[in-house]
Amino acid sequence: MDEISLDKRIDLHMHSLFSDGELLPSELARRAHVLDHDTIAITDHIDSSNIETIPNLIGAIEDINDNWDINVLPGAEITHAPVEVISKLADRARNLGAKIVVVHGETLAEPVIKGTNFVAVECGDVDILAHPGLITEEEVEIAKKNNVTLEISGRRGHSLSNGHVAKIGVEVGADLIVDTDSHSPDDLITFQEAKLIGLGAGLAEKEVMKALVDNPKKIIKRRK
Repeated sequence: MDEISLDKRIDLHMHSLFSDGELLPSELARRAHVLDHDTIAITDHIDSSNIETIPNLIGAIEDINDNWDINVLPGAEITHAPVEVISKLADRARNLGAKIVVVHGETLAEPVIKGTNFVAVECGDVDILAHPGLITEEEVEIAKKNNVTLEISGRRGHSLSNGHVAKIGVEVGADLIVDTDSHSPDDLITFQEAKLIGLGAGLAEKEVMKALVDNPKKIIKRRK
């Protein structure tokens, strides 16, 4: 197998201590910078109880972007919310300044409400459906139509369905992305490690590069 040329890492799903992560946004960005990340998104877990923390996150991110050579995007991950309010929360998060909106998909590792995947891919304000578990072909078709990117997860437990997500995503032609869902310093990975996760999920080398470089860049460009 030929070696994939390395590029700077882009990871659009990370958590700080504004939700259940272990690090301040500044330390998360610093550690990502040392591991040669070009861009990260801090996408802390939200529902209606804490969505107003997004502006506080933005303040810290502005300090980072003004002074360090790494691009940090404010985001939010709608997590275990009733499916009936996902669209409302996505719209509110966007209005509060979130550039990247993620929905916590129907992972095999947690009791996520059935129907979360379907509502997320139908919502025009969602960028990434994280760890979507045994997502259906119909849901992937809708994701493709609505520019919702499906996540190949580097996180233990959430990664159990990576092979299924990769296979059905490629068959349908939906965009895929490799993210870490980082919560602690040990969760951050290099470009090379992310490449191996993509290959391990069954992606061909060309599809790995799209998931690591082209597709995250498409999201960032769309949300500028």
